[in-house]
Amino acid sequence: MGLRDIMDAAPNTAFRVVYTINGVIRVATIEPWVTLLDLLREEFDLTGTKKGCDHGQCGACTVLINGIRINSCLVLAVSRSGSVVTTIEGIGTPDQLHPLQAAFVKHDALQCGYCTPGQICSAIGLISEGIAKTRDEIREGMSGNLCRCGAYIGIVDAIEEVVAAAPDANSLP
Repeated sequence: MGLRDIMDAAPNTAFRVVYTINGVIRVATIEPWVTLLDLLREEFDLTGTKKGCDHGQCGACTVLINGIRINSCLVLAVSRSGSVVTTIEGIGTPDQLHPLQAAFVKHDALQCGYCTPGQICSAIGLISEGIAKTRDEIREGMSGNLCRCGAYIGIVDAIEEVVAAAPDANSLP
């Protein structure tokens, strides 16, 4: 469905969307103005993805869509129906942390934790994009994800460690 179809829809029109979210097919009927962030949190109860600024400026809502990191607050859910979405709930488990989650803990890359889901999703995307080879590239690539607690050094250290351990992004679980 294209943006023109969405814009031309009657105001009371609801759309059926289908996503594969964290490996599970999910279906919902939503209004055309619902963002992916709101769909994830309110319809599917995936509250790990945080609503920070709601303007795409903080990165707290970062998820992976078809493997690409994106601010879910800026995406109309109907425009990405059919996509594969990975949220923090689909990355690791309490018993088997993803390497980035373990590195975040090891390097004290989180304090309050509010931004951490977006930071981790963004870091996974950054690594898969192949532009996390140096500290400067990591800092630049993560610049859209804000941490009000100031854990930036730990975040960069954690990403750098994971990249060094698995320089091939395809070797990450």
